[in-house]
Order: sequence, then C-alpha cells, then structure tokens
Amino acid sequence: MEAPSVEGAARRWTGRVPVIGVAWNGTDEAIAAFVADGGLTFPQVTDREGAVFARYGVPYQPAWVFVDAAGAATTRLGVLSESELDSALGALTAAAAP
Repeated sequence: MEAPSVEGAARRWTGRVPVIGVAWNGTDEAIAAFVADGGLTFPQVTDREGAVFARYGVPYQPAWVFVDAAGAATTRLGVLSESELDSALGALTAAAAP
C-alpha cells in the first residue's frame, strides 16, 4: 500500500512541498474510508473523469507527478522508496531556490 509512504512524505515536507492525493476509482464512501483507514492528512481530490490522470499521462496507480515551480511536470510510474521520494521532492525545492 502506497498511502503510508505518501503520508510520511507529506509530513516530512510540510511547508516546503504540497502533497495532494488524487483518487481515480471508487465511490466517495470508499475513498473516504481509504483516507480514514490510512490516517491520511494530506488533501485528496477525486478525478472520476480521469482528467488529471490524462493531463499527466498516468495510465495506472501507483504513480507520482512532480510539478516544479515553473509548472513543468515529471511523471513516474510505480512504487517509489522513501529515499527516491525524498530525492524527487528535494529536487523540486532545489529548483525553486533563488
């Protein structure tokens, strides 16, 4: 389950990088239960039409989309380790530094 690693990243990077979950499948009730069961505290949005997934070329989950301050997006498919995730998020903050 990817959610705990996302929650950990959201907590570690609070105030530096926003983390947003995007749900594609399921009812509102199922999504709410997933969020509650996982103890997720970062914002969640529902993408039933698949517009967010299509925009960033995400064919399945788990997937990650990293958007830098200039709006350039990098999509990575599959599970990321904690160190891979921190490296990707760190690159976003380094790119935004003056």
